[in-house]
Amino acid sequence: MSEHIIEITDFEDPALDVYARLTGNQLRNRLEPEMGIFIAESPTVIDVALRAGCKAVSILSERKHLDSQVRPLLARCGEIPVYTADREVLEQLAGFALTRGILCAMRRPILPMAEELLKNASRVAVLEGIVDATNIGAIFRSAAALGIDAVLVTPTCCDPLCRRAVRVSMGTIFQVPFTQIGETKEDWPGNGMKLLHDYGFKTAAMALSDRSVSIDDENLMKEEKLAIVLGTEGDGLSKQTIAACDYTVKIPMSHGVDSLNVAAASAVAFWQLKKR
Repeated sequence: MSEHIIEITDFEDPALDVYARLTGNQLRNRLEPEMGIFIAESPTVIDVALRAGCKAVSILSERKHLDSQVRPLLARCGEIPVYTADREVLEQLAGFALTRGILCAMRRPILPMAEELLKNASRVAVLEGIVDATNIGAIFRSAAALGIDAVLVTPTCCDPLCRRAVRVSMGTIFQVPFTQIGETKEDWPGNGMKLLHDYGFKTAAMALSDRSVSIDDENLMKEEKLAIVLGTEGDGLSKQTIAACDYTVKIPMSHGVDSLNVAAASAVAFWQLKKR
């Protein structure tokens, strides 16, 4: 492994840009979209990403983790550079403490077409305009744990492969197939809803309205193919989306609470509405 270890002596080294200077959008579109990069944090998340077929480009690690944590990963990554220094130096470079002391730059996977995910699915989640990376990561973790077949994100959503979303998901983002539904924001809800219906899905908007049914509604739970549609923080789903859905669904509340955080609501919905 020693020939691949590179001691950090120059913070301006362009090879370190992916860890220290590029924004999320720059990482996503570096060179060409198919050459985009995402950052995986911690040995656990890196391991899950590798198992899912993601390709590592380089590693940034605290020196003390080289033998115990990095060596087993390198055995599966091939000949990639490993940049290293003590914790204080790396925090100065990255501007934050490294989670478990290791970051890995990886190639973004090529996402499938939505049609490919829908043809064999019975339960999917659709995320409309959710912009908080923590919520995205938590929703993916619930989707993986509670049997959701695929996740579709609208063009106005946060990137599921942004650093924080990947970390919060504990790598489950690589265990649930996902893709974007629609090329532009104008495709949703119109074209996106049509696609879901064309593939036999009934659509359930998680929202409060006069026509909302309870999440344990018998007809809702019996649907053979169901898309659970969750909206952005604060405003929730758009009126157009709610109107286009087959069901509007609420989670019964107590103590005058009107709703749950979208990540918490997703876990309740996935559990109650999963295919049994």
